[in-house]
Amino acid sequence: MTHVLLIGNGAREHAIAEAIRRSEQSPRLYSFMKTNNPGIAALSEEICLGRYDRPKEIVAFARKADVAFAVVGPEDPLSHGVVDALAEAGILAVGPTQSLARLETSKSFTRNLLEKYNIPGNPRFRNFQSSDGIEAFLDELDGIVIKPDGLTGGKGVLVQGDHFQTRSEARDLCRDILKSHPGVTVEEKLEGEEFSLQCLCDGRTVVATPPVQDHKRRFVDDRGPNTGGMGSYSDADHLLPFLDASAVAEALAITRQVADALCRETGIPYKGIMYGGFIITRSGVKLIEYNARFGDPEAMNILPLLKTDFIDVCRAIIEGTLDRMDIVFDNKATVCKYVVPTGYGLPQDHPEAASTSSRIEIGEVQGARLYYSSIDQRTDGLYMTSSRAIGVVGIADSLAEAEQIAERAVGAIRGPVDHRPDIGTNPLIQKRVQHMKTLKAESI
Repeated sequence: MTHVLLIGNGAREHAIAEAIRRSEQSPRLYSFMKTNNPGIAALSEEICLGRYDRPKEIVAFARKADVAFAVVGPEDPLSHGVVDALAEAGILAVGPTQSLARLETSKSFTRNLLEKYNIPGNPRFRNFQSSDGIEAFLDELDGIVIKPDGLTGGKGVLVQGDHFQTRSEARDLCRDILKSHPGVTVEEKLEGEEFSLQCLCDGRTVVATPPVQDHKRRFVDDRGPNTGGMGSYSDADHLLPFLDASAVAEALAITRQVADALCRETGIPYKGIMYGGFIITRSGVKLIEYNARFGDPEAMNILPLLKTDFIDVCRAIIEGTLDRMDIVFDNKATVCKYVVPTGYGLPQDHPEAASTSSRIEIGEVQGARLYYSSIDQRTDGLYMTSSRAIGVVGIADSLAEAEQIAERAVGAIRGPVDHRPDIGTNPLIQKRVQHMKTLKAESI
C-alpha cells in the first residue's frame, strides 16, 4: 500500500488530498500542516503540525510514515528547500528543488531566464537591486507594474491606476520595496484578459490542464483590493469564453520552453507543477508570472475533473514518464466561489474586521464540493480566521449550471460571511468576452 506525504494546509491541499484518496490504489495519506485543516485531517491516517521553514521536521515525519513520495502544496516549503531535504533522505517529491522554485520566488530570475533563452512572452521589463536607473526606465513606460523580488502571498504586485497613479509614486514605492527585498522588477502594464494554465512537468514532458480564470479583486465587478483569489471558473470545452485553442497552445509552448531552459540553466530537471499566469493581449499571449505549484483556487477547478489516477500522475512526474500517459479531464464546467469573513480584505480598524474569528454553520450544500482553507475546528464547531474560509465548487455540464450549484451552496453557509456572487455569471463573463473583442478590433 502506497504511503503519501502531503505538505500544506489550505483549500488547494484539501483538493490534492481528495485527489490522492480518490485513487484506486487505496493510498494512505500523511499530512504535514502549519495549522490543522479539518478537511485534510479527515482524509489522513496521521497529521503532524509544524513549520514549513523547518525541513528537517518534515523529513522526520516522512520517515516515520514510511512514505513513497511527497506532494508539496504551497510555495513556502518549496522556498525553504523541503524537496532538497527530502531528496537527501531518499524521498522523492512532486515539487521543484529550492533552486528551481526561483521560478516563483524570484521575479527577476524568471524574467532573465526568458530573455536569456529568447523565449517569447516577456513584457518590457528591468530588474533593479538599487534605485539607480529606476526613474529613467519609468519614464519609458506608458503604464507601470511593480513586483517585489520574493514571495508576497500573491498580493505584492502593484499596478498603476489601481495601487498608485503617478511615476513619482512608482519611484517612491520601488525605493520602499528595496528596503525590505533584494530587488524590484519594473514592467510595462499589459492590457488584456488573464488566465491560469497549470501544467504538469516531469523534467522533459509538459502537459497542460484545462485553463482557468481567477478573480483577485475582493468585491463584485472586480472592485476593491487584491486578495489571494475570491474564486475562479473553467469551461466544459477546456477553453474559456474569451480564450481560443491557439492562445492556450501559445501559453503551453512558452511553458515547455521555460521547462527546457530551467534544466539547461540549472542542470536539474523540473518535476512538479508549472503554473503560468498569462494575459492575452493585442499582440498575443504574454507571461505575467510563474508559480511553482498548483493555484489556489485554481486547483479546486481542475483536480476534481481529473479522471486519470492521481497517484499514477505523481509517479510519472517523479519518474519522468509523463509522455507515456494519457492524462484525461472530464468535460465539465466548474465554478469556485470563496466564502470569506465579511472583514476579509478590509482594514483592521473596520467595524466588520471582528468577523474574522466568528463561528460558522454549514447547511445542505446540494451537490457542491467544499474545500476548507483557513478554518479552525473547535469542540463547538467551525471558526473562521482572518483569511479565506471555504472554497465552494459547483461542477456541471455548463457554466450556468455550475455557477448555480456553487451559489446555492454558498447560501447554506451561515455566519458573518461574504463572497463574490458574480463569479461564473454570464454578465461578468460577457464583459470579458467584449473586452477581448474590443482589443482585437483596435489592433486591426
